[in-house]
Amino acid sequence: MKAFAIITLGLLLSTVQAFSQKGVEDGSKYGHGEDSIRCLKNLSLYTELVKQDRFDEAFPYWETAFNECPLSTRRLYTDGVKIMSHKLKTAENQADKDKFFAGLMNVYDQRMKYFGDHSKYGTPYIKGTKAIDMLEYRKEDSETRKEAYQLLSESVEEGGVSTQPAVLAVFMTSTVAMFNDGEIQAEDVVNNYTTIIDLLNSQIENPKMAKYKDTLIDLSGKIEELFARSGAADCETLDRIFSPQLEEHKEDLPWLKRVSRLLANELCEDLDLLYQVSEYQHQIEPSHSSAYGLARMYLKSGDTDRAADYYKEAIQLVEDDQQKAKYYYQLGLVNLANNQFSSARSNALKAIEFNAEWGDPFILIGKAYATSATGVGDDEFSHKTAYWAAVDKFIRAKSVDPEVADEANELINIYRKHFPEEKEIFFQGLEKGGTYTVGGWIGERTTVRSK
Repeated sequence: MKAFAIITLGLLLSTVQAFSQKGVEDGSKYGHGEDSIRCLKNLSLYTELVKQDRFDEAFPYWETAFNECPLSTRRLYTDGVKIMSHKLKTAENQADKDKFFAGLMNVYDQRMKYFGDHSKYGTPYIKGTKAIDMLEYRKEDSETRKEAYQLLSESVEEGGVSTQPAVLAVFMTSTVAMFNDGEIQAEDVVNNYTTIIDLLNSQIENPKMAKYKDTLIDLSGKIEELFARSGAADCETLDRIFSPQLEEHKEDLPWLKRVSRLLANELCEDLDLLYQVSEYQHQIEPSHSSAYGLARMYLKSGDTDRAADYYKEAIQLVEDDQQKAKYYYQLGLVNLANNQFSSARSNALKAIEFNAEWGDPFILIGKAYATSATGVGDDEFSHKTAYWAAVDKFIRAKSVDPEVADEANELINIYRKHFPEEKEIFFQGLEKGGTYTVGGWIGERTTVRSK
């Protein structure tokens, strides 16, 4: 009986102990026995005080709940951030500031330990918010900046498209700061930027984020501006990073658009990468504007044949008459530069068809006539007759479009000096004011005039 009594007493004592365990000891939400009552009491007391922003009074009750029943509720940690932030901001000396900063960091660490597996606000989210507070209170400390940068990097990598926009924004500012400190390379800045923009674009396109779309677009623009001012995105760096990736991404339109925009922002017009990216982009999503962009690029590089091909494609794709006229006109300029006079006139006339009140195409034809003068006819007089036809076009240009009058008058004054003299006209059996058909490819009737 004595042995039985001893065993029974031991069991009772162990049972009482079990039912008095704290939540931190047995992994329960509130603990057991008196400890569970104590936990619930402290949770209730601090919660009411936090609602009234009485953070100093709430602190001891919250601290007890934080230490004894860490699994009780996620709110224990969101309120903990409020309380610790208040204590940190109102601390009167550096020792207290250090103590409460450490306490704030502990709130985040314990939350990751006990609630890190939350589907929406788990470890990636907690790392990001912790890093933001680290930079809020200790941004002047280089070691804190490094640790925060690492947490932000992990938060973005682990959180993916679910990453909070605020975390993406701070990750970008932290990236630029680390680059300026010499802690990371330009390639890191570019890679982080592209990751951030990709995630933001995914969020912008997500129907569930529709009500935040304008805010996200604005944030994306600010991040682009920050990146552009960072000094990391020079043409050499962009080429070194993206050229090896091109073949892998040649059918990835968002990637192509992003790289194209980066190259354009940095004026990397001499890079083969820009041409290749633009062509792949155009193949996937052809438009008159992308064809026009390619035409301008090839024109700049001196490849006028490729430029002409893309101008023709732009003409086929555009529907607006005014824009079509501009493309025909610019194609005519390419023809003129290549001494393709007949093609230059043909395309200028097509430009006039779509915009009859535009003077520049007439000036283009006049320049084609004047430039080709030495190829008209077999003698010097015949050559000079081309200038009559040229001046006719300049006169027509300013008659339909007063905005080109100054240029037209200047050209008229230049080429009138090349008209034949009166005696030359007489020896040809012609009279001033009479009609004359200019020969060669021009083949136009004009008026006989002397210089």
